[in-house]
Amino acid sequence: MRFIVSTSTLLKQLQAVSGALSNSTVLPILENFLFEIKDGNLTISATDLQTSMTTSLAVEAKENGRIAIPSRILLDTLKSLPEQPVAFSVDDTTFAIEISAGDGKYKLSGENGEDFPKIPVVENASSVNLPASVLAEAINKTIFAVSNDELRPAMTGVFCQLSPQHLTFVATDAHKLVRYRRKDAHAASATSFILPKKALTLLKSALPAEDINVSVEYNNTSAFFKFGSINLVCRLIDERYPDYEAVIPLNNPNKLNIDRLAFLGSLNRVAIYANKTTHQVRLKINGSELHISSEDIDFANEAHERLSCQYEGEDIEIGFNARFLIEMLKNLSSEEVVLEMSTPNRAGLLLPQGGDENEDVLMLVMPVMLNSYA
Repeated sequence: MRFIVSTSTLLKQLQAVSGALSNSTVLPILENFLFEIKDGNLTISATDLQTSMTTSLAVEAKENGRIAIPSRILLDTLKSLPEQPVAFSVDDTTFAIEISAGDGKYKLSGENGEDFPKIPVVENASSVNLPASVLAEAINKTIFAVSNDELRPAMTGVFCQLSPQHLTFVATDAHKLVRYRRKDAHAASATSFILPKKALTLLKSALPAEDINVSVEYNNTSAFFKFGSINLVCRLIDERYPDYEAVIPLNNPNKLNIDRLAFLGSLNRVAIYANKTTHQVRLKINGSELHISSEDIDFANEAHERLSCQYEGEDIEIGFNARFLIEMLKNLSSEEVVLEMSTPNRAGLLLPQGGDENEDVLMLVMPVMLNSYA
């Protein structure tokens, strides 16, 4: 089997799917790319058995065939080569591979392509089309709140609820929760599933800048994303997602309206002086002034800042983990935000002000118990 392709074209496609590779020592073949040639078209696949990605491109080739090529050495070789045509010659019996580029020849050993795991196909699937920008925004707004706790597998992914009215994406780690809803995107029938974090991370980096349509197909076990030449298929997390609506407080009479960047900057500075274990900051609101403070008793560090704000409600003093608030504010894009609260021991809601009317973003953060310092 022999084919010729441009180094930069091949490298770009390999990098697009390389995130799905596995470092499995149990199945070493998962460290390979699968190259399949059919009628002058090269399909490249990578998988870790849970998530698989494929892409295709046209090459100069006379024969059909398949070979598994070690990914690391191939990527490193292509990265170090200048832009030029590169020829691959594969011995179909020994699976030896020779790469010719300019005056250089590079030999490596591949594996039988027939031993590569079959890339799953989603059967009996329902489908929905989403603009790439909507999908990218949904991933960006939720993925930071996904849990890393393997003992609660449902929370290690993003919960997707599709309905004829809207699409909702939810992520939580029990300390913070994000609900991202799109009113301009909907499915024919109501359904829900949990997408794993790795698949969404891969999707986020592979989605193009131009706003093309992404076809999303799903059944009871898998989801399949298709756009441009890229296909990504992932196994869904087969768990029941917690009832997130139950933890969102409905009655929040205390409303703090503040400039997002001013709040974020202040928190970044004050958090430097907070306890390194709890990252606790104290928000004290009287009238139109917000006092943000932190302290680390062990090192006699403390910080205080004052910001002007608009506030409705009774004076309140409440503690939060600064890292959670900072993360949330960074993932919002509005100029102003509203922090809704009821009591110091109940969750606060962070909501953007203004922005896209088709977008409904709600971020919930749990408070922390305040120390007794004044």
